[in-house]
Amino acid sequence: MAVKLDGAALASNIKAQIREETAALARPPMLAVVLAGEDPASQIYVRGKERDCAECGIRTRTHRLPAEVSQADLLALVDSLNRDEDVDGVLVQLPLPEGLDARPILHALAPEKDVDCFHPLNAGLLALGEPRFLPCTPAGVLELLDAYEIPIRGRHCVVIGRSRLVGRPLAQLLTARDGTVTLCHSKTRDLPNLTRQADILISAVGQPGLVTAEMVKPGAAVIDVAMNRGADGKLTGDADFPAVEPVAGFLTPVPGGVGPMTRACLLQNVLRAARLRRGILC
Repeated sequence: MAVKLDGAALASNIKAQIREETAALARPPMLAVVLAGEDPASQIYVRGKERDCAECGIRTRTHRLPAEVSQADLLALVDSLNRDEDVDGVLVQLPLPEGLDARPILHALAPEKDVDCFHPLNAGLLALGEPRFLPCTPAGVLELLDAYEIPIRGRHCVVIGRSRLVGRPLAQLLTARDGTVTLCHSKTRDLPNLTRQADILISAVGQPGLVTAEMVKPGAAVIDVAMNRGADGKLTGDADFPAVEPVAGFLTPVPGGVGPMTRACLLQNVLRAARLRRGILC
């Protein structure tokens, strides 16, 4: 039976450390959040981030904008936050309402305040192995693997999903840790044959039941990044949890696995941004 990777407990420990470090600063860090529209999931995510920040002594300033906000007004807001010396980090909650183009908005962020690691400069630094910030979800996955002493070096790591938010940066981070990485996607042929070779199998697709027991190498670590809400309102991941649990060596629950770690790693980035902007070595 797989060991469950308790992301909620680990995130709680990380937040306790962040509280200590923020308390040592002369001025608490400030995170500015830009939320456009009324997307219910985004509203929930932002409220959760506000609570997490409050628990850790990080100030927040949330800019709630109507769905009809123009591209120009959104760019103007980002520019003002870039120039605001009281703001250490800026987070633009995605997805943006229909009619808005997220790419120029994210590219307009000041790289030193880009705590989600979306800016091309920060993505490039990550690719070079010299990251300013680590993308929050990939960083959370690595924190979980390290906490449970699951080795990466020399292991075959199979990542399902090549998004620029999770799959691609995660493949880069695993490679930097000397993992042998196979990055799979919708055009990959014979996916089960590849996943059965994985010592570490990570799925970030958003397709409930995608990862079955037959796709898992016995004893492998299965990291389920996806979060899908079913018709009954319950959250599930990509893995068929009851079927995979007896086969895997380690398995993340959904919820309570990667999700809390993503939020904790965002807090780490906000604290790092504040320290870097104040000339404090990290």
